[in-house]
Amino acid sequence: MSYREDHHFKLKTNYSESSGVDFSKYESNEDLIKLWRDTLNAGMHGICFSMYEDGQEPGDTITEEQVERRVKILKPHTQWIRSFSCIEGNEHVPRMAKKHGIKNLVGAWLGDDMEKNEEEIEGLIQLAKEGCVDIAAVGNEVMYRKDLTENELLSYIHRVKKALAGMDIPVGYVDAYYEFAHRPKITEACDVILSNCYPYWEGCDINYSLAHMQKMFGLASEAAKGKKVIITETGWPSQGESLGGAHSSSDNAMKYFINAMAWANKDDIEIFYFSSFDESWKVGAEGVVGAYWGLWDKHENLKF
Repeated sequence: MSYREDHHFKLKTNYSESSGVDFSKYESNEDLIKLWRDTLNAGMHGICFSMYEDGQEPGDTITEEQVERRVKILKPHTQWIRSFSCIEGNEHVPRMAKKHGIKNLVGAWLGDDMEKNEEEIEGLIQLAKEGCVDIAAVGNEVMYRKDLTENELLSYIHRVKKALAGMDIPVGYVDAYYEFAHRPKITEACDVILSNCYPYWEGCDINYSLAHMQKMFGLASEAAKGKKVIITETGWPSQGESLGGAHSSSDNAMKYFINAMAWANKDDIEIFYFSSFDESWKVGAEGVVGAYWGLWDKHENLKF
């Protein structure tokens, strides 16, 4: 029995389908931290790549060296890395991940700047031609933000699918889980459904968060009509504001990660956890809480 199998076998002994792990058995903070570390060390399917150090933000060009340093930190813990853009140094992420034997879900960031969109789409196609793309994501929460019309997004998806024809690379689009039910044309155009599921942002109490994420996944799966569904983002902040019944804390961040990984392993759900490193720039629209979603802190040290 492998370490991964043995670890999750132990978790199953006090794991229930909807509520997850019985944390009452982990009485001290040290016990919870040990379980969190054991879960992290057992490995995960995928993780979202946090690009920016303190003082950096989207729009800054990031070096290959910085990207590779962070990829090396993540390598022992994940099979896949998800990147969000194909320009301004983000193109280094799939190249460095592939160099280190990690698979890639590569995203082209689309918004209301049509010139930037062209750069992103061409960058995604180029990375695919280099053999650095295992799944292609054409846009992230574009419908949620209302940056493009549905037809504009569809034209980008079809363009990428045509360019990647014959490469055996699934093409999808990332958005909140409910968007795929609301937009059947986009769902139909995707080879794979890439669904963001955040109980925290819906004000869910940590004790019900696993069941809520499972419901989100179920709704995306219903809309998918048999197509594969991947959870491309889910996570819990370790500090910052609260939202309804959802409270940001170290304990809640650890519990959510442990439950998400236990469920993913038990039911064979592919999850890209959000996120790898804390990023200080993310304090705008999301508030203070935006800077504290990482498993590692902004100095690239494990948080717990």
